[in-house]
Amino acid sequence: MSALTRFLGDSPLRVILKLLVVSFLVGLVMNAFGWSPMDVFYGIQKFFIDLWNLGFHATDRFLGYILLGAAIVVPAFIVLRIANYRK
Repeated sequence: MSALTRFLGDSPLRVILKLLVVSFLVGLVMNAFGWSPMDVFYGIQKFFIDLWNLGFHATDRFLGYILLGAAIVVPAFIVLRIANYRK
């Protein structure tokens, strides 16, 4: 078994034939949906940008909830500490 065959997992001719068949089927499906390779690239790019923005939006909401709760909890904590200080 040659290094090339070991790397490809099969003989080079069979790998080329498999790639041609799969490329034809993928091209057929993409044409049926009206997609281009750039549409797929932009879709993947948009997915990661939306995921990134969603993460920061979730962090923003999380920090907003913490600040909202802290507006009540911190003054109550200070009042309770002052009230219990004399005991």
